[in-house]
Amino acid sequence: MLTEQTWADLEQLFDLPGGSIVRGCWCVYYRKSGKVSVSQAARLGNKQHLHALVRSGVVPGLVGYADGTPVGWISLGPREDYRKLERSRVMKAVDDLPVWSIVCTYVAKVHRGKGYQHKLLAGAVDYARKQGVRMLEAYPVDKPQRSHDDFMFFGSRRLYERAGFREVVRRSPTRLVMRRGLRPRRAS
Repeated sequence: MLTEQTWADLEQLFDLPGGSIVRGCWCVYYRKSGKVSVSQAARLGNKQHLHALVRSGVVPGLVGYADGTPVGWISLGPREDYRKLERSRVMKAVDDLPVWSIVCTYVAKVHRGKGYQHKLLAGAVDYARKQGVRMLEAYPVDKPQRSHDDFMFFGSRRLYERAGFREVVRRSPTRLVMRRGLRPRRAS
């Protein structure tokens, strides 16, 4: 979980090579409505916005680790926390079912190709289930050719299919909405 105690780990992760997109956005782009800049001047504001959420007790996502080193990040939470989704032609609400959204998944360039993105998603599913979430929603890219890694922060269709998500609507040739229902874990 991203907490005040793990904040420095997220900063370390985002500073690694290949993190220019996340360093600009700090996963607040979809949390704001209206025009949001990721310019150099706005980057600090975005970082401060996310840090303020964390200091207020909000867990805006999970930091993934390998041998104690931060390797990845996944942003998730109640759909209503991501205000820009409603203005999106592709990602607007499918229905009135309460869902949690996954809007970003990132693995540092030096750690890619080791299955960490799948582990992050599995961790997100477990975390959401523990929070009592009944439905997770994601907005992956679905293209026949490989996209540049910098533009895959939503993840790929295949990533989510492997984790049990199913397509519920496609409003663009290359983008879709996928969902996975979650059942509460049984006490052992």
